[in-house]
Amino acid sequence: MACNSDFVTYVVDQCSGAGDITFRKMFGGYCLYCCGKIFALICDDLLFLKPTEAGRKLLKTEDLRPPYPGAKPYFYIAEVDDRDYLTALIKASCRELPEPKPKKKK
Repeated sequence: MACNSDFVTYVVDQCSGAGDITFRKMFGGYCLYCCGKIFALICDDLLFLKPTEAGRKLLKTEDLRPPYPGAKPYFYIAEVDDRDYLTALIKASCRELPEPKPKKKK
């Protein structure tokens, strides 16, 4: 599940029109966040978007596959070069995703 950091940076830049995009290295891959919500994973230099109905309606082709062995299926997004497409897809998907849970105080 190793990822090239240049690919991760490129994808984050491509998604930047959707809002405040951040990422965190996890389990050999990366989690992508938009305004604090986890919306995608990057594993093996491939982009996987959390499935939502709004996202499904905007997909050019639906390709559900797990980002790593044992994971739930995500939408595999092959077209990472189309900035407008990614922005629309992420905005629509994030509207349906739940707000992040507040962190517990120690």
